[in-house]
Amino acid sequence: MKKSKPSLLKKLASASLLSLVMASASSFAAEANVEAALAHPDRPSEDATADADRKPAQVLAFAGLSTGMNVLELEAGGGYYTEILSRAVGANGSVILHHPPGLMSFVGDGIDLRTANNRLPNVTVSISNFDALDVADNSIDMVTWILGPHELGFAPEDVSLGDPNGAFSEIVRVLKPGGVLLASDHIAPNGSGLEAGGALHRIEESWVTKMATDAGLTVVGTSDLLKNPADPLTASVFSPAIRGNTSQFIVLYRK
Repeated sequence: MKKSKPSLLKKLASASLLSLVMASASSFAAEANVEAALAHPDRPSEDATADADRKPAQVLAFAGLSTGMNVLELEAGGGYYTEILSRAVGANGSVILHHPPGLMSFVGDGIDLRTANNRLPNVTVSISNFDALDVADNSIDMVTWILGPHELGFAPEDVSLGDPNGAFSEIVRVLKPGGVLLASDHIAPNGSGLEAGGALHRIEESWVTKMATDAGLTVVGTSDLLKNPADPLTASVFSPAIRGNTSQFIVLYRK
């Protein structure tokens, strides 16, 4: 039996999607100069003390950060990565500093200090739950979620930060075709489930990948850059014995 040929409409749709991806990729001028962002004279000195452990230059090189990108930084916290991303993507790029309202008490006035007096002019602040992002459809080249996916299993004062499935659906919604999600977090023991997010502030890489792929993303690659075989994975990330030295996964996904 002969296979039917793809319809003209399907061919046009495929060609249109391919052209969108190619146009998005070609719009970036060059690989982002993260080293220059790290050395910027206005960068807070306390940020630099964390660079050796957090390895931002290597992490963002793995992600493929380029100048001119529009970046959504989920759960930016006090803005350590915001500062780097803002200067690395340049004046033609932008960064949305996102944070969930239920975790604002953990950052104090950190966000205000980062953005005071328009010191990072390409940064805008967005406060919302993970499953209700205030971001336009197909507008983002890269979503970063660094040390944050475990929050989907954490409900401070019994207040949800967002439905897990809804959160990943929102990431897919805001990403452009060809856009990427960079996800990194403290590793939880196998089989620990989403509950480890509340108990240990950790999460399994396999859980994040399942949620991402179920939502329509594809794994591009993984990195062992922040793995630490000495981490037993069973202690809270705030335990003095392991704090600042947890083993962390890094995965890049593409829409």
